[in-house]
Amino acid sequence: MRVVLGSASPRRRELLAAIVPSFEVRTAGVDETLTDRPREDAARLAIAKARAVLEADPSAVVVGADTIVADATRSYGKPRDAAEAAEMLRDLAGRPHLVLTGVAIAVEGWSPIVAVSETVVEMVAMDEPTIAAYVASGRPLDKAGAYAIQDEDVPTVERWHGCYCGVMGLPLWLTRELLYEYGVEAHAPLERLPRCAMCPERTGVIE
Repeated sequence: MRVVLGSASPRRRELLAAIVPSFEVRTAGVDETLTDRPREDAARLAIAKARAVLEADPSAVVVGADTIVADATRSYGKPRDAAEAAEMLRDLAGRPHLVLTGVAIAVEGWSPIVAVSETVVEMVAMDEPTIAAYVASGRPLDKAGAYAIQDEDVPTVERWHGCYCGVMGLPLWLTRELLYEYGVEAHAPLERLPRCAMCPERTGVIE
C-alpha cells in the first residue's frame, strides 16, 4: 500500500523512514488554533492534517501528526516569531511539562484512527544568553514549545519519561501499530534508532 506522510517536517520524514522504507510527502494547510485541551487538540489536528491530504490523494494511506507542548497554564504550538520563541523558553526552562503528539491514519472509505503519545519532559534551566543564542540560531522557530530534544549542542532537556521520538514529532512504535491496523507492514525502528529499544510505548507492539 502507498503511504503518504502529511507533513513538511524534516524530522517526521527522518523518523518515518526508520519504519517505512518508501513513502511520499504531501501537505495541506489546516487551522492549527489551539484550545485549552491539548490532548484533544493533538488528536484533532492530526486527524485534520491526514484528512486534508487524503482529500487530495484518496488512494493513499495518509499519516498525519501534530505535536503540542503543554504545562499547567497553557499550550505551546510553534512560535510566531523570535520574541515568542524566547518567551516560551523562559516559561518552560527548568520545569516539567507534557509533550503530546497525535498520530492519525486516514484511508478512503474508513474513519481515521488516532492515538496520542504523551511524554513528560523536564527542561534544563536556561539563562538569558543561552536563550538568546538558541533563538538567534533559528532552530526554535519551527518547533512546538520552541525547542528540540535532539539539539544536543544546545542542551535543552534534563530528562524525560515517555517516547523520545514522540517529542521529536512522530512516536514510532505507536505509528507502526496504527499502520498495522490498515495492513501496512512497517519495520521495527531498532536498527536505525537503537534508543527505541527502551521506549515504554514498545510494549505490546508486534516485533
